[in-house]
Amino acid sequence: MKAIKYISIAVLTAGMTACGYDIQPDKLYLSEDGVNETTADGKIYHLEELLDSFMTEEGNYLSDTSLYRTRATNGDGTYLFSIDTLPSTGPGIYIRGRVSTDDYGGNFYKALVIQEIVEGKQQNLRLSIDMGSASGMFPRGQEILIRCNGLAIGRYSNQPQLCVPSYNNNTNAHSASEKVGWNPGRIPSPFCRKNFMLVGTPDASKLVYDTVTIAECYSNFNDIKAARYIDGKLIVIKDIWFEGTEDNYGSPKALVHYDPKTNKGNPEEDSSGADVFAPSTGNVGYPQSRFVTDGAERILVSSSEYAKYSHFYIPYEYVDEKVKYGTFKGTVRGIFGFYMDNAGRTPSTTNEWKSKWSITICDLCDLDLYADGTGEVPEGTKWGLYKRPEDGVEIDLRKEWQKGIFAGSILLTDEELANASESEE
Repeated sequence: MKAIKYISIAVLTAGMTACGYDIQPDKLYLSEDGVNETTADGKIYHLEELLDSFMTEEGNYLSDTSLYRTRATNGDGTYLFSIDTLPSTGPGIYIRGRVSTDDYGGNFYKALVIQEIVEGKQQNLRLSIDMGSASGMFPRGQEILIRCNGLAIGRYSNQPQLCVPSYNNNTNAHSASEKVGWNPGRIPSPFCRKNFMLVGTPDASKLVYDTVTIAECYSNFNDIKAARYIDGKLIVIKDIWFEGTEDNYGSPKALVHYDPKTNKGNPEEDSSGADVFAPSTGNVGYPQSRFVTDGAERILVSSSEYAKYSHFYIPYEYVDEKVKYGTFKGTVRGIFGFYMDNAGRTPSTTNEWKSKWSITICDLCDLDLYADGTGEVPEGTKWGLYKRPEDGVEIDLRKEWQKGIFAGSILLTDEELANASESEE
């Protein structure tokens, strides 16, 4: 029997190899010679060069305006939604860039951003892909070569992206009648697997971040078209702290701390002003935002309600028996972006325009915040793992330190709930 079993395994292995399942890791990645050989039939375009060469203002899907997004323009000739298809035949159209996002934190859903450095400056482009857990195949720092023939260049709320044409007829959506029409859709997974080629192995250290002030983020806020070339940029802003949230018109309002009279202590159920990164929208799915400030200007940090950290509380301390949000200060880094979903609302006021710029973090590791010594946590303590001086117990300031207050929080395990109850007794 043993001999038969060994023969069967050998035959099975040979069969798998014959069927093309013989995966050899060293052949998954293109070398520079491989890149040159692959692209010999065409041209590698710089990311901005691709936009300049193929993206038009109104898009080539405007042939029938009854089928086009009614919110595409506010009447001034500036289009925030567009679709331009790329040739499916002819010379190869290639782009090359390094992945600057990951979806492990759940804040980038079926999307990648790639970065290319041209003459020392960033060029970036969003990729809309129909792949869950895309970071398993395209991790942060992985350089990829993409054959773009047959795809499209589109703008969704002014954000350029590599995509495919998609017809939106979701009558259940909010303001559905304004959204019917052609718009950027996700590139099918089989196309990605065939035409997104890995170049070398992942190296996130090669990603370039520009250190800027919040005021510098708004240097082009009077030019919607210029914003398209800034979208997706990797930036770092120093000396910031969380300040509050926003209303529907971009004006700031205070975060709402736990109050038994108004909130339940459960971030999934509390109001949209609750002091967590992204309270539930009832599955509507629009991004939630929290302001950070440097004392002079403010900018939004954007999170999805489906992010793994969405119901983590914004860092704060108790100072003079009051909640203070500005005592954890430091650095935020992430993807800079511009989003304006309603083209009919001209950005005529400073607040309204600025409320459309935001930084999207991959996860909480993109925040480096430290206590300033004015509250209950020792000065210089990072908002993260922390050993309590009185007993040496390691806790996570991002989640567990408030367990006594938020005993009903969904963040707590049964064991943590029991411990919290015992500590209150």
